[in-house]
Amino acid sequence: MDQSNITQVIIDTINSIFDNLLQSIDFNIYAILDSLTFVNGSIMQSDNFKSIFGTSISNGILLISNSLLLAMILYFSIKYLISHYTYSQIERPYSFLIKLVICGICMNCSYYLMNFILDLFSYFSSAICELGSMLFGKTISFSELIAIINSNISVESDTFNIFSLDGLIKSILSFSLLNLVFSYSFRYIMIQVFVFLAPFAIISASLNSTSWFFVAWFKNLFSLLFIQVIVAIILVILFAMDYSSSDLITKIIYIGGIYALIKANSFVREFIGGISTTISQSVDYFSFFKK
Repeated sequence: MDQSNITQVIIDTINSIFDNLLQSIDFNIYAILDSLTFVNGSIMQSDNFKSIFGTSISNGILLISNSLLLAMILYFSIKYLISHYTYSQIERPYSFLIKLVICGICMNCSYYLMNFILDLFSYFSSAICELGSMLFGKTISFSELIAIINSNISVESDTFNIFSLDGLIKSILSFSLLNLVFSYSFRYIMIQVFVFLAPFAIISASLNSTSWFFVAWFKNLFSLLFIQVIVAIILVILFAMDYSSSDLITKIIYIGGIYALIKANSFVREFIGGISTTISQSVDYFSFFKK
């Protein structure tokens, strides 16, 4: 076997490996991107979630939260009593009681309140996608986006070439979208974490000295949920463009669009702050809260 044949065998082997890898990613992973990104109240419907969170004041996290409610009443009572001897300024008892009653009601209804908030953001993102579908006659989703990318960039087994421009662009897009899966998986988990913290965050708003926790919780949860609205807008913009497989600019726009989807969390953090869901190669680069 001469040198040229050995080189061709090596190239064909590399192409075959990358082609199988990219097709495996396309067929097995990206189908779940839509459900990971566009979160709604269904994530709270499992029996395990309900048992941990609690659906009444006698079980789950709600039981602990109601115990904390009584502890706050005791804390304020002692603080109010001491203030008569130290002449320190504290909030008025009537103001505290009104906030405590409101926060107590909201806390005990927090399961249904959080379900409503998750569905509300889901409705906003779904409305944007539906508007895009009506305007452009295409289903606005990640799966449809992958189908369009594959139709415009040659990825057939007999023609795929990692050393060509199309092969390089396809590889960049596939691995970028894989990064997107990890990032949105992390976001999915963090949304559940903040939902579990909801009863504690709501009751913390009853005291001036602990209300900072509620503000931080609300800002981070809002930023996590608002990401899917931004993602829906980016997807609509991508589907609004007229693509051609022979146009190099179109293929570069694909990369720009996927990068925008990856950086959606960073855009939201720049506007309103919140938690980062960007996946880095080193844990040293994880930045959880915007300072």
